[in-house]
Amino acid sequence: MNILYLKYAVEVAKTRSISKAAENLYMGQPNLSRAIRDLEESLGLTIFVRSPQGVKTTPEGEEFLSYAKNILRQIDEVEAVYTQGKKHRKTFSVSVPRSSYISHAFSEFAARLDESAPLDLFYKETNAQRAIRNILDGGYNLGIIRFQTGYEQYFDALLREKELNSELISEFPYLLLMSCEHPLAQREKILRADLSVYTEIAHADPYVPSLSMATVRKEELSETTDRRIFVFERASQFDLLSKVRGTFMWVSPIPGALLDRYRLVQRRCEDNDRLYRDLLIYKKTYRLSELDKDFITEVVKAKRLYIE
Repeated sequence: MNILYLKYAVEVAKTRSISKAAENLYMGQPNLSRAIRDLEESLGLTIFVRSPQGVKTTPEGEEFLSYAKNILRQIDEVEAVYTQGKKHRKTFSVSVPRSSYISHAFSEFAARLDESAPLDLFYKETNAQRAIRNILDGGYNLGIIRFQTGYEQYFDALLREKELNSELISEFPYLLLMSCEHPLAQREKILRADLSVYTEIAHADPYVPSLSMATVRKEELSETTDRRIFVFERASQFDLLSKVRGTFMWVSPIPGALLDRYRLVQRRCEDNDRLYRDLLIYKKTYRLSELDKDFITEVVKAKRLYIE
């Protein structure tokens, strides 16, 4: 694959225009169009869709561009290390579940970094499947994956096959998250059946091994309600919980400051018997950096504060 083609694709995505990208790259528009077409044909995917309003990136294209940007970033880092007079740029990358105790740990970690040193941090919230893929193919060094304990055997085998180290971070039952004004918020005892008339806020990309999405929803999502809103982004989930009456969400333990900010409460569900595990993963050939170790330390601290 021609590295220049990666730069071309990233520039087209940035400008959303073949002509503007060609101008920025100091090349002719026909030559750029031909290069993008050759790249798409060699990969067997459509990266961009042309329209009268400009160039749009396809979902497959978004995934490809994330890899392309990582590759170009690593090339820049190599050049910087071996170019006289330039400081070495440190990098840190991790793929994690959408989890408030982990995002709290990342914030604490980032707040303690040297503000004068060149640095790139990459923090990606996604499901277990994509976290593993990001480490294998996407240039990420660390991952944290979450799964029901019933799937431990599957993930153990998968991680061995992919030659990934794994370390247990935490194990916990999910809690119910809801507005402090939710009808169940002050109830002394909550059962799963009590949720049947309410709306569940759920992640839009759950991952359960080797199952169809229909089966995933049955296995992973609440069985007691047929009303759901699927959302990718955690802040939007919290906004919905605080503003839409009668919504709830299954979550790992949430820091108190976040609960106060959105006027939420977390409650136990008495008959919830599902346990989840968070595992730290990384390649067996990878040596943890000092930044990695500092982040892991903060995650362990957050786990002790909010889960133990």
